[in-house]
Amino acid sequence: MYAEILAALEASWLGHAARHSAWLFTVANLLHVLGSALLVGAIAVFDVKVLADRGRGAWETGRIAVPLAAAGLALQVPTGIVLLAVEARALGQNPAFLAKLGFIALGLANVALFHRRFGRGRSREVLPASARTHAAASLGAWILALLAGRLIAYI
Repeated sequence: MYAEILAALEASWLGHAARHSAWLFTVANLLHVLGSALLVGAIAVFDVKVLADRGRGAWETGRIAVPLAAAGLALQVPTGIVLLAVEARALGQNPAFLAKLGFIALGLANVALFHRRFGRGRSREVLPASARTHAAASLGAWILALLAGRLIAYI
């Protein structure tokens, strides 16, 4: 079923347009990189705050970082689909692409778990030591997602 979905995406009007329009691919690529910068940059600032300061002031940082990260993700999803549609069948089998998806899933699961464990009623507190584990895992997952994304072109 996975292969059929990839084939359908590649054969779709979106795949055709992305392959035959230099502007669509270029703009999608540019916005995808911008989305990466917003997403990973904002998350990294928050994670470093949690790691360096035991979470002191992390919620104030998060008030800015979380919306920026969400905006980055909102850019990345549709532009990633455009970029994938160009050659979905080949990219969908690329080990670096599959690793990227895995690291993104790990990063998103970690964000959800972090907010579930620490997000309620703690806006003025120092975070517990276990929050540092989440921050380190988050930094690792998002940096590895970036690395895997860059490796797609070379594998």
